[in-house]
Amino acid sequence: GSSLLTGPEGLMAKERENLKRLKCLRRYRQRYGVEALLHRQLRERRVLATDGAAQQAHTTRSSQRCLAFVDDVRCSNQSLPMARHCLAHICQDVNQTLFKPCQGSEEVPCNKPVPVSLAEEPCCPLHLRLPPQMYVPEQGLAVPEELEAAPSDLYLSAAELQPSESLPLEFSD
Repeated sequence: GSSLLTGPEGLMAKERENLKRLKCLRRYRQRYGVEALLHRQLRERRVLATDGAAQQAHTTRSSQRCLAFVDDVRCSNQSLPMARHCLAHICQDVNQTLFKPCQGSEEVPCNKPVPVSLAEEPCCPLHLRLPPQMYVPEQGLAVPEELEAAPSDLYLSAAELQPSESLPLEFSD
């Protein structure tokens, strides 16, 4: 609409000023000249950096194996995220603080890695010490004497429950 009213005869001074502001606001975020060139170069560098980093992270993550050796053979398990060892060998990493080896019991020593918890000595599920039993069952339930001395003739056997004669299917009032 601005092309129709561009002449001095079509607009008053205030309207021309408002139109000038509107045009400036329309191209406020557009870049021109050197600024546009630098912005395009920056955007291209960011795309290359993020694509390269994502591709590099994918290749290194998929090829990252545990660094532990068992009988002079390197472990073939994949390492934990942000670590150099797998779950079975994570306790060999001296810098990690998330896992501790299970202490086990006197009879059966155990070195399975266990996540550190609020317990003083974290244990694997096999060596977990259960708290003392809070519920103590009663030694003997007292059965009332009238239930024990109930006559057995009140109960019917299975043969007595079956009807001896056939009843009609329809019942009438």
